[in-house]
Amino acid sequence: MEYFLTEEQKTVRDLARKIAEERILPLRAELDEREEFPWDIIRQLASSDLFRIFIPEEYEGLGGGCLELCLAVEELSRACSGVAITYAASALGALSILEYGTEEQKRRRLPDIASGKSLAAFALTEATAGSDAGAIKTTATEKEGGYVLNGTKQFITNGGEAEIYTVIALTDKERGARGASAFLVEKDTPGFSFGEKEKKMGIRASSTRELIFRNCFILKENLLGKEGMGFIIALRVLDRSRPGVAAQAVGIAQGALEAATDYARQRIQFEHPIISIQAVQHMLADMAIEVEAARALVYSVARTIDSGAKSITEEAAMAKVFASDVAMRVTTNAVQVFGGAGYIRDYPIEKMMRDAKITQIYEGTNQVLRNVIASELRKRRSRQE
Repeated sequence: MEYFLTEEQKTVRDLARKIAEERILPLRAELDEREEFPWDIIRQLASSDLFRIFIPEEYEGLGGGCLELCLAVEELSRACSGVAITYAASALGALSILEYGTEEQKRRRLPDIASGKSLAAFALTEATAGSDAGAIKTTATEKEGGYVLNGTKQFITNGGEAEIYTVIALTDKERGARGASAFLVEKDTPGFSFGEKEKKMGIRASSTRELIFRNCFILKENLLGKEGMGFIIALRVLDRSRPGVAAQAVGIAQGALEAATDYARQRIQFEHPIISIQAVQHMLADMAIEVEAARALVYSVARTIDSGAKSITEEAAMAKVFASDVAMRVTTNAVQVFGGAGYIRDYPIEKMMRDAKITQIYEGTNQVLRNVIASELRKRRSRQE
């Protein structure tokens, strides 16, 4: 479909596709097998200025928006979503600074993120606070000149590799979620350490670790926004980042569709390529319909965000839920098209199926986000009455 991209947006898309095909595809099986963090590819993305696209020009970025980021993430995910989420997670970590940082915080940290010198990360999830994010227990106790952090964060993308972390912690335990605040924590801060790298079903090239805070002192200037704003910051940042997860899902699904179509053209059974079999044709057709529908929704939501819309909770949740469900269905059907070959690692399709699953889970499980969508529907109807 024609999405009427600007020349700059086409350049972003084409550059990401070129890197994906030339640098990521030859290494994706090895990165997945070794569960190796893709530093060489991250440096390539940095030297190509892809980290600059989501940073404003005044902080040494290129001034792109949500759509430009989604275009890059989609193309990278066609090749390897483990690499893509490493890139996207840095954008997530930067987003909290962009939205709520002081001018000094922005000027100090955003140029290094834009250049790719520093990766960023966002830390909300804990062992007892997954879907129930308001149940966090990590504390930030005020002390002269700053705060002392104690607690742990779990399943943090870019954990151990990022240089700067946005951490949500309680400054007032009595107020529950309303007593949460957001802080910037540098990797080398005393009292801040990391757990072992998690061994995952998919996105194995990315680094997922526990963050551990033991009497970790940070300066007061590291507070993002105001005390008590942490949970609001987290929710609003996730609203704006969910289209990126949706774009990841679209990229995975597109890659699976292309692989399945190519295989169906080459695989001979009953003396004909299996793409001539109507049952296979219908599977491929349904896959293509769903991928294009997901892409259209993701791009539309991204443009809505870039227009400056204030309330995008419902739309962002819809994009993430629909696209990730599509990715799971498409990759599952792609494995079926491959048959037995799709179940072995000689072909990339089993990796795509493993990678697709996480898009239904992180940044809000699809079950929780359906509750969010329903809640927004109810609110809108109430306002109309």
